[in-house]
Amino acid sequence: MAVNYEKAGVNLEAGYEVVRRIKAHVASTARPGVMGNIGAFGGMFDLASLGVREPVLVSGTDGVGTKLKIAFEMDRHDTVGIDAVAMCVNDVLAQGAEPLFFLDYVALGHNIPEKVEAIVSGVAEGCRQAGCALVGGETAEMPGMYAGGEYDIAGYTTGVVERSKLIDGSKVKAGDVLVGIASTGVHSNGFSLVRKIVADNGLDLHAPLPEYFGDRLLGDVLLTPTRIYVKQVLDVIRQCDVHGVAHITGGGFDENIPRILQKGQGIRIKEGSWEILPVFRMLERYGKIPHREMFNIFNMGIGMVLALDASEADKAVAILGSHGEKASVIGTVTDKEGTVIE
Repeated sequence: MAVNYEKAGVNLEAGYEVVRRIKAHVASTARPGVMGNIGAFGGMFDLASLGVREPVLVSGTDGVGTKLKIAFEMDRHDTVGIDAVAMCVNDVLAQGAEPLFFLDYVALGHNIPEKVEAIVSGVAEGCRQAGCALVGGETAEMPGMYAGGEYDIAGYTTGVVERSKLIDGSKVKAGDVLVGIASTGVHSNGFSLVRKIVADNGLDLHAPLPEYFGDRLLGDVLLTPTRIYVKQVLDVIRQCDVHGVAHITGGGFDENIPRILQKGQGIRIKEGSWEILPVFRMLERYGKIPHREMFNIFNMGIGMVLALDASEADKAVAILGSHGEKASVIGTVTDKEGTVIE
């Protein structure tokens, strides 16, 4: 036992206990191509086993941001791991890539095995939803770096796509329709503003706001995990000619949809073609945020947007519906730069 290390605030035994606790969670994410077991110095994946002729690897990394502050206050830690996975896999999905494996990084001031297990159980759940394997990670115990009970989590994923099927927006054209897929809520962006609105208005995370959420606690609403769109969008990509995919994250509609456009192109969004979730109505009201500005901050109820020819819109919506997704045509690509919401 490393007695002196423990005196410095690092409990190696707790770290060993974490590994014991998370082995079953990690094993539940296994998929074809995974090599080795947890505990090796590196996670391994056999790309040749996939039979991809001209593989392009697409990688992404992200965190959960200050949404973690809500988790701390609610003392709920089993959902933020889903967020960490979602933010990464939805990004590589935007290039048409299938996520293959995921690694997580959890840093905390004091290692509490039960809490780390809850966090990693969420990561494993996210990986199962995305169909990717959790092949490794790191739990870093760093006394003095984090306030009592606080932590940070980040993740990394690698996906693969056939070179000929890479989605890079080059096929997007004026007249293409934009199919929007519903979000589950705020997802994992804009929480610095969300937390300010909660604080400025003295809202209680542990109490409901019946006007908007019925008997659900505000904190539980805000902790709703980010939707993972991998399997359903890959199904659309297999059956339709998808020209572009935008993951609606920080910067909302204005920042993210234009990332798939060509020079000289813009978008026209028809408000009312999808449901703006109650949480955004609440934030707009209590934050006194101009309605148009909301679209430049939050996802407003749309977590992913697909650009494709108008002739395939109904088919794409139907495929998404078969996966239980709410999807609709929310706008079009235009030949004039800028984002118009009407």
